[in-house]
Amino acid sequence: MNIHLRIGDNRTFSLKQAVLLYQEGNRAFATLHEVKCRPNQAPYLCAGQSVTTGFLETLAKGLGASMGAEVLPEHVLARTPELIAWRSRAQRRLMFFGDGNSEAKKLNGKMYSHPALVFMIHGRELFVRALAEEWRPVADTRLRNAPYWNTDSHGRVCLGSMRVPEEISVGSLSGWEKAYFASEFTHPSGAVRLTTHPGGFLGLWSGLAGRKHKFPVRFLAESKQTLQEFVERRGEG
Repeated sequence: MNIHLRIGDNRTFSLKQAVLLYQEGNRAFATLHEVKCRPNQAPYLCAGQSVTTGFLETLAKGLGASMGAEVLPEHVLARTPELIAWRSRAQRRLMFFGDGNSEAKKLNGKMYSHPALVFMIHGRELFVRALAEEWRPVADTRLRNAPYWNTDSHGRVCLGSMRVPEEISVGSLSGWEKAYFASEFTHPSGAVRLTTHPGGFLGLWSGLAGRKHKFPVRFLAESKQTLQEFVERRGEG
């Protein structure tokens, strides 16, 4: 009996090898086994051999986990095959608000000063935090909550219908930023303190609408995360 798998295109994958993982407490090892198939019979495993790091590297490349060499610009803070994090300087940007809140609707389509931000893509998820300082953060820099609707307590962004780039690379980062600020801020996402401003979220942005002074970083709420913790936890509870 042969076992085949078809995934989204015209290629057909057949079962060739199996990896068995053995574990006791915190210790583990793995063995690699050839898979043999006989006509009209269930496949069986041949004798195993220890898995080598070379095999794991080849497997990772075959699974698409390999990452080509890139020259990283200064604003990129962390890069792995699974994630990329970068810093965005404080600047003025357009903001758009949904029609669900009459007060927010009055703020729609105006220019606002924004704090320096840290964005992160993990898989196809987008995360964002804010910075109280303008300079490049280091591993133990404490991050602040991004003062935006559609963002939960972990910094995870509700993408909704946001049109984000298909590519996840250094060259696509500006596209992810543009997509974020081209979308509408429509609602708070869970129990998260977005700002310490006495007027809350709407009070903060009402006071900034159309004005050119810098974003008041004193109203940024603590996230209780350092940059290192942010990139390691990746939105995990």
